[in-house]
Amino acid sequence: MTAVVVQSRLGSTRLPGKALLPLGGATLTDQVLRRLGSLSVDARVLATDEESAAALGPVAARNGFELLVGPAEDVLGRYCLAIRRYGIDLVLRATGDNPLVSAELAALLLERRGAADPRGRAPDYAAFVGMPLGMGVELVSAEALLKAEAEASLKPEREHVCPYLYDHPEMFAIDRSEAPPAYFLPAARITVDTRSDYEAVLRIYGALYDGKPVTDRALLDYLRSKP
Repeated sequence: MTAVVVQSRLGSTRLPGKALLPLGGATLTDQVLRRLGSLSVDARVLATDEESAAALGPVAARNGFELLVGPAEDVLGRYCLAIRRYGIDLVLRATGDNPLVSAELAALLLERRGAADPRGRAPDYAAFVGMPLGMGVELVSAEALLKAEAEASLKPEREHVCPYLYDHPEMFAIDRSEAPPAYFLPAARITVDTRSDYEAVLRIYGALYDGKPVTDRALLDYLRSKP
């Protein structure tokens, strides 16, 4: 089973409550889920913590996502809880910080994995690099995440989910390929971590959003037109 699992909670320290900030006539989290909801996967999960569940439950429901409640700080543990509960084999990991995440890049990761040589070893971890920060997702095998959960002990390894994998290439097959040329714009930032990030995304939505998800092409053209 392949699942999109989006992590989100209200307890951001740099921008409190950002998951429910207004964006495009909905919330920031709505926009993340809408963009990823088009992917052809077996399950869609919004993974949050207990303090955020009441507020984010309705957001998950109206976008066709299951709500999973797990540890607040041990996000790796939260993902592994989702793996066990839903019988997931392959995880598309996304975060609630990215209301301009690319479903196209996510689909391409899945396509590349499906086209891999069946005689070879599929990557335990795959992600593109070089696109604007905030467009990407990570494709990770459940087996690798469960192994990381059993062995990772450092706080960053638990809080950020995948560092244990790509910090141990001797244990895991890692694929960090450059994004397609049309996406290559490494200096651009469209994630929402601070108030200024949110204001920048508001400007993008004001310029491009018409009630449907902003296309990657329109977004990239817009970003390239700015200093």
